[in-house]
Amino acid sequence: MSEFNLPLASAIIWMVGLCLVGGLMTPRADWYARLRKPAWQPPGWAFGPGWTIILGLAAWAAVRAWNAGDAAQQRDVLILFGVNGLFHLLWSPLFFKLQRPDWALIEVPFLWASVLAMVIGLWPIDSQAALLIMPYLAWVAFAASLNWKVVDLNPR
Repeated sequence: MSEFNLPLASAIIWMVGLCLVGGLMTPRADWYARLRKPAWQPPGWAFGPGWTIILGLAAWAAVRAWNAGDAAQQRDVLILFGVNGLFHLLWSPLFFKLQRPDWALIEVPFLWASVLAMVIGLWPIDSQAALLIMPYLAWVAFAASLNWKVVDLNPR
């Protein structure tokens, strides 16, 4: 029997926690159904699997970087993923629970910057780990444009 892998378990808890909380903070209410959305918005069913894959890749990146890094770099990995987790968890309540896409749009640059910081911070530790974050960076950029269009189509 193999030894318990704390970095792997922690990364999985981080990923599942973000997926779970994000999903719980994203109710499909009448308010959302009434919003005008761009034609290029993906179908609703695509968001759950998409986020699961993106955050799964990020968790894999965290484990790779943790295993490749020294103690100082491991601390940096914790900080990068902790800050990102915070900004990741802020967006859905702003957009869905408070029904404020405009406030969520203000938060998006912080989320995107936290993902970019992950790419930059992981690169010297493990460049492959940094590359695993790139789909997350691209998705947040796409989601930001979608968020902007929703705000544009639905003035308060």
